[in-house]
Amino acid sequence: QVQLVESGGGLVQAGGSLTLSCAASGRTFSRSAVGWFRQGPGKEREFVAGIRWTSGRTEYADSVKGRFTISRDNAKNTVGLQMNSLKPEDTAVYFCAADITRWGIGLSPNSYDYWGQGTQVTVSS
Repeated sequence: QVQLVESGGGLVQAGGSLTLSCAASGRTFSRSAVGWFRQGPGKEREFVAGIRWTSGRTEYADSVKGRFTISRDNAKNTVGLQMNSLKPEDTAVYFCAADITRWGIGLSPNSYDYWGQGTQVTVSS
């Protein structure tokens, strides 16, 4: 069993920055893909960014390219999401998820096996 815990959410003004972190317990992220998703009010959960743990390969949604950076810390077994130039439309609950069974970086929530509880990010205009 894998437990994922997100941290780092909060309230920030437009143009500001936040860093989210996802910590895993129960197993390491090795041979996994870790993704960040978000779900805004009344919206479906959408892919934000993902990273393949072993290779470090990354994938981003077009809406966050150039503003968000996903990274991993092998020693701490955590995945971070640095979010810069935040916009009000980035407001959402952000979730991290782990895919331990498939290859590549899934873009659909259905590709992931474990989920964290989410952390709220609110960007004021």
